[in-house]
Amino acid sequence: MRIENTGIDDMVVDLKPLDHLTGKNAFIRAGQWDYERVTYDYKIGSKEKNITYYIRIQGYALEGDVDSGNAVIKLLTPLLGKHYYPHGIEYGEEENFPSDIVERANTLLTKVASDLVPYKKD
Repeated sequence: MRIENTGIDDMVVDLKPLDHLTGKNAFIRAGQWDYERVTYDYKIGSKEKNITYYIRIQGYALEGDVDSGNAVIKLLTPLLGKHYYPHGIEYGEEENFPSDIVERANTLLTKVASDLVPYKKD
């Protein structure tokens, strides 16, 4: 599910403050990157059996590369996904997401966007 109108869509920011501020808001990049792309995930546990939710922020390098740490990243529309153990994560619009999870995703993403505003590039 796409989470739109959070302020993150199409934001351009340097990788270093992006890494710092997403980490400060409990989003994890870990090994989810290559030279041109980054992915940050926020894990939300669930009372549902074998279900975990993930909020995902993705972006790609407009300049530089992620490996060197000097990239300028353009962020994409964040996603809300549902992980079905052991099959994987589904991000489709046909998935049903509890309203409290959607609300939490919007709140967290709006907070990240707000934190990134001072570092936003034109």
